[in-house]
Amino acid sequence: MIKTQDLTKVYGELHALDNLTLELEEGDLFGYIGPNGSGKTTTMRILATLLQPTWGEASVCGYSIYTHPKEIRRIIGYMPDFFGVYDDMKVIEYLEFFAAAYRIKGHGRKKICNEVLDLVDLGYKRDAFVTSLSRGMTQRLGLARVLLHDPKVLILDEPASGLDPRARIEIRSLLKELRKMGKTIMVSSHILPELSDVCNKVGMIEKGVLLVSDNVPDVMRLVRPRTVLQIGVQGDLDTAGKVLEQSNLLEKIEVHPGHLLVTLGEGVTDYSDLPTLLIQAGHKLTLFKEDEINLETAFMALTKGITA
Repeated sequence: MIKTQDLTKVYGELHALDNLTLELEEGDLFGYIGPNGSGKTTTMRILATLLQPTWGEASVCGYSIYTHPKEIRRIIGYMPDFFGVYDDMKVIEYLEFFAAAYRIKGHGRKKICNEVLDLVDLGYKRDAFVTSLSRGMTQRLGLARVLLHDPKVLILDEPASGLDPRARIEIRSLLKELRKMGKTIMVSSHILPELSDVCNKVGMIEKGVLLVSDNVPDVMRLVRPRTVLQIGVQGDLDTAGKVLEQSNLLEKIEVHPGHLLVTLGEGVTDYSDLPTLLIQAGHKLTLFKEDEINLETAFMALTKGITA
């Protein structure tokens, strides 16, 4: 659905994007992660045909940004981080104005506007003035606007920026619903834990260079290739650790308050014998699970905090 090859944007000596090669498939919800000034917005503007690259290729649904920009604009919905609204319009008037710009005519125009308002849970605000909306409601109105023409691809630049916790949860739920509808979504965000909850793929960019782009579990494995377990027992942890040392599955054991942190050897994925080993030695398990890492940990491990 979205492909780039060596996509580059240069401003003088500054490389805002440096040979970006990326591919998203139909139905992907792709989290685009990077510090401010890393090249996320530049990428999105190029894909939305609002900015010309210095060199490189990019296409959306098979259409080149160079030769078919009008076709791309018909099949994408692009929402920037901040966008203007018309202060003297009601919510429904605002949407009908843009629906007319998309050449949606007749009775179908109002029907579509009401449908997208219901989708983003703003139906009860249809007759309110746009200026009366909160920041979260304004973001949802922005999403409603880009959904009017039923785009195949959504490009959303920081849709949860500046929102309170409840509004972020609502945006996250909406993204999940849009993916269920078959949309391909590219979303940038600084709220990393929320991206891991909704995205099936993530990409991390720094100083215009794409560091990694893969499925979320595979990105995690780049940071921690070995399985790590949290194991808790009733009684002395040191004694339990000595029991586990009898196994040849382990590489390292660390004693932490309330549990052991056990690193398995390279390539070890079956650790089903370890609970049996402890129980046979007379220990009662209180905790046994994989020690998970999140996107924040992966981001800090893979980036250096450098901007373009």
